[in-house]
Amino acid sequence: MNTRKIVAIGGGEIEKFKTLDIDKEIVRLSGKKHPKALFIPTASNDDKGKFGIFQKVYGKKLGCNTDVLYLIKSNPTKKQIRNKILSSDLIYVGGGNTLKMMRLWRRLGVDRILENAYHKGVVLSGKSAGAICWFKYGHSDSLSFYKPAHWDYIRVRGMGIIDALACPHYNKKTGNKKRSSYFQRMIKKYGGIGIAMDDNCAIEFINNKYKIITSKKNANAYKIYKKNGELVVKIIEQKRDLTPLAALLKRQG
Repeated sequence: MNTRKIVAIGGGEIEKFKTLDIDKEIVRLSGKKHPKALFIPTASNDDKGKFGIFQKVYGKKLGCNTDVLYLIKSNPTKKQIRNKILSSDLIYVGGGNTLKMMRLWRRLGVDRILENAYHKGVVLSGKSAGAICWFKYGHSDSLSFYKPAHWDYIRVRGMGIIDALACPHYNKKTGNKKRSSYFQRMIKKYGGIGIAMDDNCAIEFINNKYKIITSKKNANAYKIYKKNGELVVKIIEQKRDLTPLAALLKRQG
């Protein structure tokens, strides 16, 4: 059975090498010295500049053989999409409009192909929208792309590989909207387990275990849930070894 691997990154300036320790771990997980690294920039509307940054970090700095999958500005066939994804050693999904990305992925069947890659042992990774997508739901600022002056955070449905509601950029604001406060409101409304990540913090999921990895001191991940009508917010302990995932996805602990 192949080892299933996901690295969900809360955010951070990859172009300034602020997430480099996390990026190195993603490459290490591929098990290859020069892995095939596929960048998927759907959420940024296939921004070519984002691929240039990915090439700079994962190509020139980390020695990967980089490629890109454009789904908006080109029109690949289902076979081409499948071949690119399944021939990769690692996949990195960029940030941006999560809602638009997930709608397009579902229409084209990209979500199902990515799930096949996951079970095949391909490392799935990404930041912001590229972190949300692996979870059941995500706390998203997607509406800000449509109505910059009047918008609210929404719950966007992801692929559901990890059964939780994810929030990237937990320590940041979008405009004047503080992410942590709005995410806590969402958990109060919908319930379930919330998993939040500061910028420069990631959660590494290996099969049915996890651990926190960071590229900056004091960057944290958090578990948020309701208990007896009250909201519980806990920093997830940063351990060297992997911890069973089941405990993270339960209300206690």
